[in-house]
Amino acid sequence: MSDDHVMDGATETFVAHRNLLFTVAYEMLGSAADAEDVLQETWLRWAEVDLEQVRDQRAYLVRITTRQALNRLRTMSRRKESYVGPWLPEPLLTTPDVAQDVELAESVSMAVMLVLETLSPTERAVFVLREVFDVGYDEIAAAVDKSPEAVRQIAHRARRHVDARRPRTVVSQRRTRAAVDSFVRALNGGDLQGLLDILAPEIVYIGDGGGVKHAALRPIGGADKVARLLAGGLGRNTIPIAFSHTMVNGSPALAVHLDGELDSIIAAHVQADRITGLYVVRNPEKLSRIASETPLTLR
Repeated sequence: MSDDHVMDGATETFVAHRNLLFTVAYEMLGSAADAEDVLQETWLRWAEVDLEQVRDQRAYLVRITTRQALNRLRTMSRRKESYVGPWLPEPLLTTPDVAQDVELAESVSMAVMLVLETLSPTERAVFVLREVFDVGYDEIAAAVDKSPEAVRQIAHRARRHVDARRPRTVVSQRRTRAAVDSFVRALNGGDLQGLLDILAPEIVYIGDGGGVKHAALRPIGGADKVARLLAGGLGRNTIPIAFSHTMVNGSPALAVHLDGELDSIIAAHVQADRITGLYVVRNPEKLSRIASETPLTLR
């Protein structure tokens, strides 16, 4: 078999599974830029593989991606230690089919991605592969270099950890959009009471400026504090500001433009028709994936 034919086969298989591999890497890392680097590293290793010796090419590609993402995740952990202020996942402008897939939309939501940040690198890899992508224990063991029994224990521990912290219920896109609409009306009208009405008493506001843009250096809790922060910020602003609806990480969100330039993305988590979480990404390095839609898939 010619080298060109083998390379064509390798390329075809990689391209066919690229969206899946990106989704695996992104859910492990929370960074699209790092996920793209992982895919480059995965391709370089895949191109050297003797395909005739590979029984399940999809599983083999997922294994390579997982190993590269684990290496990158450990590097990122050190990078985050010196990060200025809270670290939020890089928001993705997602295609409509992501929102229609409830399981996928929940798994890439800001709220769940933040919970995954509290896992160790190996726990995160095992949880993502098992709970999100339904990969078998033997295959996960090969990807993370653990025994299947150890992987079962890690999966149980990670599942218990995530279940204790993840949102209890999944709210429909329609109800989330309605809450975001009310939020925007209150912002545009400078309506402090309107903000208090739509924000849940236990709301947590997290801003990510990365030390480049102004943002709160720690999470802010409580409807009164968050409402006054938002109303005060808008009251002091002298630059033309516009809010537009968008779909980020499978859920309704807001793009904020200052003087016509994208300034931030606001993602919201909604429970019982009130906003319980606001995630504001202002770091310019994390806004590059908002210009075009990113396809994600579990298959």
